[in-house]
Amino acid sequence: MAERPGTASRALRAGWLLLGFLCVGIGVVGAFVPLLPTTIFMILGAGCFARSSPALEAWLLNHPRFGPALQAWRAEGAIPRAGKRAACIGITIGYALFWVGAKPGWSMALLVAAMMVACTTWIVSRPLPKDER
Repeated sequence: MAERPGTASRALRAGWLLLGFLCVGIGVVGAFVPLLPTTIFMILGAGCFARSSPALEAWLLNHPRFGPALQAWRAEGAIPRAGKRAACIGITIGYALFWVGAKPGWSMALLVAAMMVACTTWIVSRPLPKDER
């Protein structure tokens, strides 16, 4: 039996919409829960809404709290100074909790530290938004 025209695209759009709500929901929780990132989930949510709901995408991009960082990322691949600082502090705290909680051997501790240093280096190497330069 043939599918009705537009059924697959409606289902795909609904999937992007649900994924957008999930990402934004996680991002909102991350704004209040230490060590849970906010911005990356908002970036993902905006991308999902771009494929499903231009109105929700516009709402997120114009949001007073999250909009400026999302716009800077989209336009310039830039991360604001405060975001870089928060990410680096969160990564450091996360590693300390990993060290204390997991009590890893030296090889695992060094592997995790190397991955976290790589992530931190990437974050710090992103440009600042034009208004912060």
